Amino acid sequence: MILTSENYYSTDADREYLSVSQYKNFIGSLGRPGCEAYAMAKLNEEWVENMEDSDALMVGSYVDAHFEGTLDVFKAQHPCMFKKDGSLMAKYIKANEMINRCERDELFMAYMSGEKQVIMTADMFGAKWKIKIDSYIKDKCIVDLKTCQSITKTFYHADAGNMNFLHEWGYYLQGAVYQKVVEINTGKKLPFFIAAVSKEKEPDIQVIACEQSLLDEALAEVENNVPKILALKNNDIDPVRCEHCDYCKHTKILKAPIWSSDLIGEV
Repeated sequence: MILTSENYYSTDADREYLSVSQYKNFIGSLGRPGCEAYAMAKLNEEWVENMEDSDALMVGSYVDAHFEGTLDVFKAQHPCMFKKDGSLMAKYIKANEMINRCERDELFMAYMSGEKQVIMTADMFGAKWKIKIDSYIKDKCIVDLKTCQSITKTFYHADAGNMNFLHEWGYYLQGAVYQKVVEINTGKKLPFFIAAVSKEKEPDIQVIACEQSLLDEALAEVENNVPKILALKNNDIDPVRCEHCDYCKHTKILKAPIWSSDLIGEV
């Protein structure tokens, strides 16, 4: 299968290739646990997510589309964001404020100046992988644009302590996979950066270099988990339900009452 911008996100492409988003459907991140049953139901088109867009998601998608160079297409697909005169509705003006903040910073725009939406594939850990790079500066670096609630917000987990938003949402994992796929294609191991802009009242910006030790650690985790994902995709083993995601809630079948002490679960 030859991947293009038109079929990259298709179900056929997801069946043939692994991607970071599909990996996280199976395995999860600190901020969003994975669910094997949900991942397989989505892959088999047995579960279609409710794509009702929140205002925050729409703002982030608008910013992404601007830097991708696909804003005209995005506008045509989301007319609800605009007034009759073509200007953004008040609740979405934040998107333009974020874009303007990014574009008046020389360093930020230098990192976002690479080739946009570069698709690469590679065989890795026994699986075919696909990636789509936001800003690829050949022979220099890989850059991914992220919109976030706050760049400096921390997330506490009892077993891990305070984590930054890269740890929380699995962005080291993304960086590790992107870096390795690019290396397989080009022979060069390039540094991975996050170009982040926040949705705060006054948008914050930052270019964040991901430490190689953290990328190496994330890649080792990927290598360890891929065999099970492939076994699930090949229907060699049955998926495990998490019982917490929307898919599991929708398909839950009660078999017996539970004890009230079971509501909290393990602490």
